[in-house]
Amino acid sequence: MNRSKPKHKKCSFFYLVVFLCSMIKRLFPVLYWLPRYKKSFLAGDIAAGLTVGIMLIPQSMAYAMIVGLPPVYGLYAALMPQLIYALMGTSPQLNVGPVAMDSLLVAAGLGALSLSGVDEYIAMALVLALFVGVIQLVLGVLKMGFLVHFLSKPVISGFTSAAALIIGCSQLSHFIGIDVERSSTLHVILSRVFSKIDQAHLSTLSIGVLSIAIILLLRRISKRIPGALVVVILSILGVFFLKLNTKGVAIVATIPVGLPTFGIPEVSLLGLKELFPIALTLALIAFMEAMSVAKAMEIKHGYEVKPNQELLALGASNVVGAFFKSYPTTGSFTRTAINDLSGAKTGLANLVSAGLVAGTLLFLTPLFYYLPNAVLAAIILVAVFGLVDVSYPMRLFKTRKDEFVLLVITFLLTLFVGITEGILYGTLIALLLMVYRTSKPHVAILGKIRGTEYFKNIDRFKDDIEQNPSVLIMRFDAQLYFGNKDYFKSSLMRALEANEAVPKTIIIKSDPINYIDSSAAFMLENLILELQKKGISVLFSEVIGPTRDIITKSTLIDRIGRENFFVTTIEAYEFATSKKPKNDLQEKISLQTKREIH
Repeated sequence: MNRSKPKHKKCSFFYLVVFLCSMIKRLFPVLYWLPRYKKSFLAGDIAAGLTVGIMLIPQSMAYAMIVGLPPVYGLYAALMPQLIYALMGTSPQLNVGPVAMDSLLVAAGLGALSLSGVDEYIAMALVLALFVGVIQLVLGVLKMGFLVHFLSKPVISGFTSAAALIIGCSQLSHFIGIDVERSSTLHVILSRVFSKIDQAHLSTLSIGVLSIAIILLLRRISKRIPGALVVVILSILGVFFLKLNTKGVAIVATIPVGLPTFGIPEVSLLGLKELFPIALTLALIAFMEAMSVAKAMEIKHGYEVKPNQELLALGASNVVGAFFKSYPTTGSFTRTAINDLSGAKTGLANLVSAGLVAGTLLFLTPLFYYLPNAVLAAIILVAVFGLVDVSYPMRLFKTRKDEFVLLVITFLLTLFVGITEGILYGTLIALLLMVYRTSKPHVAILGKIRGTEYFKNIDRFKDDIEQNPSVLIMRFDAQLYFGNKDYFKSSLMRALEANEAVPKTIIIKSDPINYIDSSAAFMLENLILELQKKGISVLFSEVIGPTRDIITKSTLIDRIGRENFFVTTIEAYEFATSKKPKNDLQEKISLQTKREIH
């Protein structure tokens, strides 16, 4: 006995170690793919990492301008989040860093706060990244990845298109060389820009227009050409040799050299309260953006993206990034596409890209001194052109008018009320639309097709239905709950009144009913009792397992009667018309519950 105890302890310790290793491996997928890394992947990963890194450097500086931060903070946001995601992410191609949409959301959220100066604004941006990361981590731990599905496509499309227009218009001041107060609503931005349009700087405007033309031309030649980097280099050389900065062309000027230092963002409790709505919105929007592009890569390459692990990876990227001067980040549509196009096979591509950003911060920032702000604005304008989706709304207009209206409402709210309000109210309206649909679902009165065992909607198959006024068959195409229980009852009563004669039997074809709540169960008991008093029996056919479990655990089973459940509708119909009894197998299947399964 004494010898068995140490052995038992050793076994317990061994299983604990195995469990911990399994958990660590699950938390850091890099431990899975790195030992299996193939030499054939190396060329593609390096090429993709360099290509995306070259694209990311000017792009991240431009996105920092959207937020209202010094350009170097875009480079900071492009560094640590990439490294963390490479270790924890489940999508080999997804590139994490600053993106246009989140940059605008940050600007809109912080712009609504009463901040005293640049230093406080920067501090709140870093705290926001920390807050967003913590929310995403909590959602990941609680396995709440499914929440992203509550952001419907019409809402996302309307919001994205509106946000893209706001992003573009917000850069007009840099593009034409005027000083305009910031705003997050389209009409205010345009009114302020046009009020000062006579002050437009022609040299700045020319640089901006020429930059857009070069980027678009290079993109037509090949999407792999880093057009943003080309215009950055050309514009820096042009400003330097022509001394355009002395002629009124605004430039980036001095960018601090060196990697971001570690620091803990500080904020008061009141500040957290003010940041919570925008942080929650950002956390969900950022997750939605990353998952949508990661899912596209998943379908293309056939691997599995795990939503809850993605929440943890994105959350950790934002938390760690906040400690190294990063504002909120997420997965980028364009950079991920370039990453994939360039041959990325694993997270090593992100590591290479982050390494290039680090090298730029250490050695190359002085080269960006003469970079015109108009070029960064041009890069942003080109980037957001692709976010405005016209084809999807047109398709909805032809096929789904209700969802088209939802898209337009979200679009208009985002444009003219606010970015945060647009996505929140759009989502709320989408949920209300869903509730409305479930409160009045499709109801079909069925009839037996002559010479078959099929039961179909009598309105669709009038000429093929076998007439039998003594049996009424109804199908209710939704779960039964407090929101639609009265609609169920009124629909059945209207069908009774419309029937040629008072039927002897009502059959409820129940396969679409996947849930019955207590309010609906109470309604059913009273309704069945009322019908039984009129001499009408009620049969249930094709009741699915979860619904059978609910019925058998409640008093509803006694009111309906165990003998009135049938596996198929034809069995219920034959019982109603000719009293054909069920056999033992039919009896067992019709009432099989989960607790009876061994």
